[in-house]
Amino acid sequence: MKGMLRNLGLLIAPLVLVACGGGGSSETSVPPVAAVCDPANPATHDECGTVLLGLTDADGDFLNYTVDVVSLTLQTANGRVIETLPRSTRINFAEYVDLTELFTVATVPPATYVGGSITLDYSEAEVFVEENGEAREATVIDDEGAELTQATLSVSLSNRDRLIVTRGRPAFLQLDFDLEASHIVDLTPVEATAEAEPFILAEVTPVDEKTIRVRGPVVEVAVDAMSYTVAVRPFRDRDGDFGRATVNVTDDTEFEVNGEMSGGVAGLEALAAAGAGTPSIALGVLNVQAREFTAERVLAGSSVPGIDRDAVKGNIIARNGNFLTIRGATIIPSDRRAHFHDDVVVEVSENTRVFKDGERDAAVTIDDLSIGQRVTVRGNQPVPSVDANAPDILFDATEGAVRMHLTRLSGVVNEVVSGETSIDLQSIDRRRVSIFDFSGTGTSPDTDADPDNYQVVTGPITLSNFAEGKPIVAKGFPTAFGFAPPDFMGRTVIDFTDVRSKLGIGWGAEGTVAPFLSIGTDGLVIDNQNPDIDVRKYIKQGPVLIDLTELPSGTTIVPRETDRMLFSIKSGDSIRLYSDFGDFIDDLSTSLDGATAARSMHAVGMYDAGSNVFTAAKIGILLID
Repeated sequence: MKGMLRNLGLLIAPLVLVACGGGGSSETSVPPVAAVCDPANPATHDECGTVLLGLTDADGDFLNYTVDVVSLTLQTANGRVIETLPRSTRINFAEYVDLTELFTVATVPPATYVGGSITLDYSEAEVFVEENGEAREATVIDDEGAELTQATLSVSLSNRDRLIVTRGRPAFLQLDFDLEASHIVDLTPVEATAEAEPFILAEVTPVDEKTIRVRGPVVEVAVDAMSYTVAVRPFRDRDGDFGRATVNVTDDTEFEVNGEMSGGVAGLEALAAAGAGTPSIALGVLNVQAREFTAERVLAGSSVPGIDRDAVKGNIIARNGNFLTIRGATIIPSDRRAHFHDDVVVEVSENTRVFKDGERDAAVTIDDLSIGQRVTVRGNQPVPSVDANAPDILFDATEGAVRMHLTRLSGVVNEVVSGETSIDLQSIDRRRVSIFDFSGTGTSPDTDADPDNYQVVTGPITLSNFAEGKPIVAKGFPTAFGFAPPDFMGRTVIDFTDVRSKLGIGWGAEGTVAPFLSIGTDGLVIDNQNPDIDVRKYIKQGPVLIDLTELPSGTTIVPRETDRMLFSIKSGDSIRLYSDFGDFIDDLSTSLDGATAARSMHAVGMYDAGSNVFTAAKIGILLID
């Protein structure tokens, strides 16, 4: 088993339930009145409630983290355990940093649910980490060094945020499995290892909201209602029924159905013409209050990667004429399950169709495919390969299609001018910039994109002059190949005032009984000079890495003053969750009794380097029993 356990987050998102799922029975006849809800008996589903479950992942360093989820249970306050999965499903958690996948629509008895568990199978795991820009396979191990084969993790919901399921109204739950916080990666051995200490957080009202993706074959289309129904089938599963969900659309919803672009009503009509059973993917937003999902973009039929043709997903790191090198590639064969291959060479031609997210009327061609661009390519893999360490393989898209996706940059601001900024580029879609070859991006060799002075168009977005020397994150599209400068057209730009920061610290295998200088409702003060601190000792502010042990004083962690928060304490195979900082501090103060040791801590929020204060939206601590 080659496996690795990464920041996995299950986000249960409420969509509009159309037919009872949880295994998603397609039975339509029910008795007028059913006395008791039995999830296994469709005849009683009128008396049941529903929970929509989705999956997401926190930002981390894993390139690929594919395992099988074999069980996902919920537990009521009186101890009843309900299985929500109709069958096991294979998941690459590394794909869910920027989005949430609807996982299952579960039919469950009305009740108050206080926790649950998830069981992961690593026997066929596929896990890769990055070393010096290259992919390296890793094995997931437990704290005694043995390879993981199967692991069951328990989660307890915050006592202030129970999951209340009532008859006739979908409930909402999010599970967040933080891969970075959950592993210690060791690249020293011949075979890299990832020691797992899993953190899975369950949220009734999630701290972070992301784009939601809903996959599955179309059940029916309601043009007048501006919606359609899918039988949920997540993670490229080719069979199984994980419940029913409604996808709402608007006049602005972008459709690509069987390679043809349209929008709004015309898109729904094209979907209806494609017929029931047509594979579909919808990406959009969830209105939590109304429990309604609205799609911003829909792919259907042959436009879904891996349906009629093979597909490749990744970033362009080099281009030589019509040959593109795609790194971080996920290969999605039309006749086998998806797998990871770090580099794939794709050939395109003037016959290759090109689409661009969010610009359905744009006239884009292969000339627009430049360095850094994140893409999904549909074509053929003439010589199939499942060996991620094999030499580069050639993928034929000369008669295929390429879809351009929003690409994420991270860097440090050099200079701010009106409508533009130059940055010291550090990474593209979380891959270090050193792997990208910018040759040919400019109108001449002298104007090729320079990562030390990368020109980003910010348009009407105004950056403060104080941003110079500070971290920045931008999302948009690289300029067409051969047309730089500027090098990148930013759609959204986030400067240091809003760049999300992550804190991580470890105290070795034995931990420490004194991780903090002080603990109170006014905050935690880390002992940055604790002798037990190990290699995990950083604050990541965008691309900037700050060594905690080099700071002049202890770092103070305080809760943010507004919006949702979540705090967790992991001990053994269970996690206690708190939405109130005071409750968390009470538990932590009691637990750190002078004998119990803390092994690691992670936090997500905003960091002020001037005051050395980290304002947290999430905090998690691992204690050693």
